[in-house]
Amino acid sequence: MTPITQFLGKLTDSLANGTFVRLVLTDEEKALGRLVELKGAPHLSVTFQHATKDVTKNLPVTEAVAWVEQRLADKRCGALLGTTARDWQLVIPARGKPRLIAHKPDATTAPPRSHDLPKQTLLDDSARDWLDGLDVLRSAMADKRRQIDRYLEILSHLAADCGWTGDAPLTIADMGCGKGYLTFGAWHLFHRVRGWPVRIIGVEARPDLVETTNKLARRIDAKGLEFVAGTIKSATLPPLDALIALHACDTATDDAIRRGIELGAKLIVVAPCCHKEVRPQLAHPEPLAPVLAHGIMAERMAEWVTDGLRALHLEAAGYQTKVFEFVSSEHTPKNLMIAAIRTGQPTGREQLERFREFFGIRHHALD
Repeated sequence: MTPITQFLGKLTDSLANGTFVRLVLTDEEKALGRLVELKGAPHLSVTFQHATKDVTKNLPVTEAVAWVEQRLADKRCGALLGTTARDWQLVIPARGKPRLIAHKPDATTAPPRSHDLPKQTLLDDSARDWLDGLDVLRSAMADKRRQIDRYLEILSHLAADCGWTGDAPLTIADMGCGKGYLTFGAWHLFHRVRGWPVRIIGVEARPDLVETTNKLARRIDAKGLEFVAGTIKSATLPPLDALIALHACDTATDDAIRRGIELGAKLIVVAPCCHKEVRPQLAHPEPLAPVLAHGIMAERMAEWVTDGLRALHLEAAGYQTKVFEFVSSEHTPKNLMIAAIRTGQPTGREQLERFREFFGIRHHALD
């Protein structure tokens, strides 16, 4: 019996006896298969992952094994079958004979068979008290809730990138926190979901908001969460593990970046709002001059240059940066996030200076 025949036999058995977990086929396109119930009958739902979009094909189980066999023959692709008992890896080299390799199972329980899987969220029932206190549970606030959930997902990944495990207490400041949506969210993620020792400080210039958020924090007994009055520049803060400033206007974002660097933050996360400092300085270098002659294009270029400078300044200060979309542009056009993790290895100073020279930037808030 060949390795391919053995693999197909394992697939047949797992689909029949309920031990199937997943199927992965790899060639020029990756295909992921899961077992689902459609119209009361089991189907193998295969999703083909492409650069711009995914395509899904649903196959009745009675046809699935024959389809996989044909694909293995035509595409000569490798495959991985996950079951609750063992994982089976089929290797089909360009030269040489196919091999079937057994591994310990990645999952020992079968996943749900429903076609539409419930979306995993960090905002579980334990978040209801502060979400209700911030009036986020109303249907009209659904976009805000999705935004908070997406923010926590990003923050969770960044915490992993920082190597944090909860062994040591974390101190995090949320600058210009407003009503505290994301401040409460960060506290919920680390204190309730992760169970880590954490001190979260929300900094807000408006005393009435500070009083309101502190009252809610006391009401829900949010240990380790506090709100203080002050500005990004003036607030008295301890050394930080992370500094966050989302939607700080104009150079307030730069003030936040500077404070994060000064306070030794391992992680700095900013989502800029408006951009005013660079626009009057922006040169129209060739070959961009004809494009930048249009005001709207110059405005967008100024935003791009401003945030590019921020990323370069952070790298020159010894941080590794990521620039990405925070939320969908259908919710807000101001959706760029810059995340920086301190490595202690400054890079790119010459690139920064060349970039400034090209666009004619004479002064910048991070100088």
